[in-house]
Amino acid sequence: MNAAANSTEANRADPSKSSGIRVAAFNVSMDATNYLPAELWAEQGADALKNALADGHPQLRGVAEVIQRTRPDILVLNEFDYLPADVGIQVFLEKYLAQSQQGAEPISYPYFYLAPVNTGVPSGFDLNRDGKKDARQNDAWGFGFYEGHYAMVVLSRYPIVTDQVRTFQHFLWQDMPGALLPEVPETGEAWYSDEILASMPLSSKSHWDVPVQVGDKQLHVLVSHPTPPVFDGPEDRNGKRNHDEVRFWADYVTPGQSEYIYDDANTSGGLAQHQRFVIAGDLNASVEGDENVTGTIEQLLNSPLIQAEPIPASEGGAAHSPESAYAKYHTAGWRKRADYVLPSKFGIEVKDAGVFWPTEESDLARLVENREATSDHRLVWIDIKLTD
Repeated sequence: MNAAANSTEANRADPSKSSGIRVAAFNVSMDATNYLPAELWAEQGADALKNALADGHPQLRGVAEVIQRTRPDILVLNEFDYLPADVGIQVFLEKYLAQSQQGAEPISYPYFYLAPVNTGVPSGFDLNRDGKKDARQNDAWGFGFYEGHYAMVVLSRYPIVTDQVRTFQHFLWQDMPGALLPEVPETGEAWYSDEILASMPLSSKSHWDVPVQVGDKQLHVLVSHPTPPVFDGPEDRNGKRNHDEVRFWADYVTPGQSEYIYDDANTSGGLAQHQRFVIAGDLNASVEGDENVTGTIEQLLNSPLIQAEPIPASEGGAAHSPESAYAKYHTAGWRKRADYVLPSKFGIEVKDAGVFWPTEESDLARLVENREATSDHRLVWIDIKLTD
């Protein structure tokens, strides 16, 4: 599966804690655009995170401190560039999370999962119809300045059932029934040719089903990072792809709607009935504004199988945008709820939820001052109990 997973037994999570679990998602902005000037992103970006980790970059220490202060048991990291584990995630675990940051208690994650993504992978086609076939960026299968840009990692204090992980990096967009494939506005012709669609994945990064074993119960952590629904034209190719990337999970968790799905091992179908799951990650979708295709995030929030409440909230978010009725639910400095941890109704009781967004009066406000301090996103978490 071209994946890496760690199953070290040291510092294993205490099984007695299985009655209460904190699950979180955090877009950590750990990519070249936070470490290099723009003119070097394409040329040197692939090594930027590796070098930042080796050099002790202050943004990485800030990200680690946020994690130490919120202490998730299972954590999805978006925008953690794809690197070999020994120069990427293992360095972050050992030199940052396992070391106290500004007096915060260190934290250990004995298990992690990472796998390749579609960002920066050349398509060989002119996907944005600008007359050029660029190797990266808008002509890559997922926007990126280099392969592995904006990738993902799952960290866990509980064992990851590695041999049951399913990835959907190569599921074709055209194989989704009723897919919102874009059209040329002036003519109504298909934006993407048949030749392109025969190779074009739905996922701009990847979709993962990562089972985590908590005592005698299993929790499916469903991970993705749909493309932003902007940076295109009136054809809305990114908005429509974002809609269908979100829809993938709505279908995947719904028996009777998931038969068309196949994974990278060519196994068909979605989750069986009565499975515990959380959908976690930066979904780039919000009920606010008009950037998304209408109804995109509602595909999940209105699902009878998903608990949409309580909504994680923060005082810092409320104070940041006092003119907005949604402000306390925002998870990004650009004033939207973009990041989610959505649990199944089956087998999960939500005990609490929140967003790490300190108010300006807090000593921790320095951690959300700007993207250079940590990220333009905030860590969002839920506390859950797995029930019978």
